[in-house]
Amino acid sequence: MTRPLLVLRPQPGADATARKAASLGMQPVVAPLFAVRAVAWEAPEAASCDALMLTSANAARHAGAQLARFAALRCYCVGAATAAAARAAGINDVIVSEGDASALLSRVAADGVAAVLHLAGREHRAVAAPGIAIERRVVYAAEPVAAFPAPALAALGQGAVALLHSPRAATLFTTLCHAAGVDRRDVAIAALSAQVRDAAGGDWRALAVAPRPDDDALLAAAAPLCDQ
Repeated sequence: MTRPLLVLRPQPGADATARKAASLGMQPVVAPLFAVRAVAWEAPEAASCDALMLTSANAARHAGAQLARFAALRCYCVGAATAAAARAAGINDVIVSEGDASALLSRVAADGVAAVLHLAGREHRAVAAPGIAIERRVVYAAEPVAAFPAPALAALGQGAVALLHSPRAATLFTTLCHAAGVDRRDVAIAALSAQVRDAAGGDWRALAVAPRPDDDALLAAAAPLCDQ
């Protein structure tokens, strides 16, 4: 039995994940749990920081024209998708970490950077590291949906596999399942990390964790669940 694959991350990442899933023979159903919007922000003086830090591609996509003030700085990014968004926004000196924000800060510290500007989402996780001054600006917000759209409910009724990219998404997905009367024992979860898995809780039909925090690894973890 091939089960539908629920792609729940915000756009445009949701469509990119769905295309990859379809190319692997899966049956993706796109139903983002969040709508991302830009937030007005005031940029500090470029001279006050030595580098940029981006922990989400949405920061590069939604920072707007003010991002150009910092285009000459080195930009430290979590993941290849964030790095690609930074380059698309006009930043050329990009360093990529495949770990989380804490791993990224370790790289920043190893390079001797003393002050960074972190462009983040409203619900970001505030990481810190000794010896690094971090100035944060919220440049986007991800607004949660109030309920599952009809295609998502239909997929859940068919024993879907849900892709969860963040702890916040895992928490919201669990809440919406409860509100809709979805039996968790009929649903499988593929989580991007152990933190995402923990946020989802238990009692699912099956639960897998990606061996690396990237989309390809997440889809590889989901594939066997779709064939159960």
